[in-house]
Amino acid sequence: MRTTHVETSVYYFKDDGKIPNNSELPVVLYPGALRGEEKNTEKIFNKHNWRNSWTGGVFPYHHYHSNSHEVLGVIKGSVKLHIGGEKGIILTATAGDILVLPAGTGHKKLESSLDFQLVGAYPDGMSYNTHTGDKEERPQVLREITRVPVPDQDPLLGAEGPLLVHWKKAENPN
Repeated sequence: MRTTHVETSVYYFKDDGKIPNNSELPVVLYPGALRGEEKNTEKIFNKHNWRNSWTGGVFPYHHYHSNSHEVLGVIKGSVKLHIGGEKGIILTATAGDILVLPAGTGHKKLESSLDFQLVGAYPDGMSYNTHTGDKEERPQVLREITRVPVPDQDPLLGAEGPLLVHWKKAENPN
């Protein structure tokens, strides 16, 4: 069983003019959090109300979801992701790693191992959209991003998880 202490890294991204990102909420990486338990990733996410889950890969182009946050749990292989749009960073994730992307955060697969596979899910089973940064949709997606609520559970540890700590700090910096 998991303990309530898990290592995390946080990354903040600003709007780059094409990909809005989410300057209020950080991306949270849980390196190795499910190593050895990869087969239970979807079940763990669903248990903590991150639902509407799927298994597959990541699009090989910059995209984001304006109406939902997203958790990605690598269950096989490895992937190199470009997070935060063209001006963002490159992260490598391997089996057992979890990455939580706040609404608006750009992500793109740069390369992956042949066996790469992940599970994705959304808080409260929200439906998600996919945007690529078209200027015409910008005013609408900026409004949508601000309306996405902070989830009440961390996808790994529920009410005691580090996501809630990081995102509450971002909402209330004092």
